[in-house]
Amino acid sequence: MIVTFIPLFLHIKILDVIDVFLVALLLFSLYQLLKGTAAVNIFLGILAIFVIWRLVKWLQMDLLSDLLGAFTSVGFIAFIVVFQPEIRKFLLAVGSPGFITRSRFKSLFSKMQLENSSLADIDPVVQACHRMSHSLTGALIVIARKNDLSEFKETGLAVDAIISDQLIESIFYKNNPMHDGALIISDNKIKTARCILPVSGKMDLPSEFGLRHRAAIGITERNDSIAIIVSEQTGRISYCRNGELSPDIKASGLKTMLTEDFSEKR
Repeated sequence: MIVTFIPLFLHIKILDVIDVFLVALLLFSLYQLLKGTAAVNIFLGILAIFVIWRLVKWLQMDLLSDLLGAFTSVGFIAFIVVFQPEIRKFLLAVGSPGFITRSRFKSLFSKMQLENSSLADIDPVVQACHRMSHSLTGALIVIARKNDLSEFKETGLAVDAIISDQLIESIFYKNNPMHDGALIISDNKIKTARCILPVSGKMDLPSEFGLRHRAAIGITERNDSIAIIVSEQTGRISYCRNGELSPDIKASGLKTMLTEDFSEKR
């Protein structure tokens, strides 16, 4: 068996190295689009099945190879259906005039260094939610983690400001035109406000949960973000992660949960 492997390594050409590099670059780019979302698990599952299929084909296990080959053929169509938003986003990026530029490659490889920076300014978020709870000011705050939520940022108005409790309260003030929708915090900054989020289709939610709660569940079902809701009717603070809602928490509990989640991320 060892002897059969030796010729493979003796006939490696420069084109083989380039081929492997380009495939690795493509897979890494796809991972960057999918990271922090539920889709990344599906992608890894499809990739694992493909690797197993190639392995059993090399081992000449004909029956299993035929079964996995048929699944891979059908799986390609399923791949397009499941990842339609991500494929569209990838093609738009590739088709942009400045895609093959030094700055583009610099930004691509910089993503290999670190994930999005952790939430350092927890206190302003907690203080703002505490005061909005007492004043019955409705709010929906989404905090990005691995996934940068770029597709949802595009639906809102750019803010790009340092996190401040006064700014958060002013955005959700009922006479402010930006109060309707979600505020997104990413890279330790308030990035956008008035964002439109997907609404959860869960049918078993209590009747007192309104559109903000459904949107918080919807966004956290699709990626690894954190959502905080302040009810306009009751002033209760809720915390949502992975599509699971923790209702009626105190400001101290909110700080503890944020600290634990972002310490875990670090």
